[in-house]
Amino acid sequence: MAPAAATGGSTLPSGFSVFTTLPDLLFIFEFIFGGLVWILVASSLVPWPLVQGWVMFVSVFCFVATTTLIILYIIGAHGGETSWVTLVFSYIATLLYVVHAVFSLIRWKSS
Repeated sequence: MAPAAATGGSTLPSGFSVFTTLPDLLFIFEFIFGGLVWILVASSLVPWPLVQGWVMFVSVFCFVATTTLIILYIIGAHGGETSWVTLVFSYIATLLYVVHAVFSLIRWKSS
């Protein structure tokens, strides 16, 4: 299925057809790996609990955001409008946080 931007006016999927489109199919993997992150972070012992708390906060936030987004898609809250896709900016912001954290970790390790 072609992306909405390329087709010019296609509608967003609703209901369980969300699980048949390529970008939205990744929700399933986000749930699986999000749960694994919670288990691994919660069961690990780290010398600085603040670091563990930050990683747990980010993973919980992303998991809740993914859950909310998939529920909104399934119930059709977007109304079939492709302009509703501007919510993907929240994913860009999350990606920027991750990139910042990685570069901060690299800087910390090199000092």
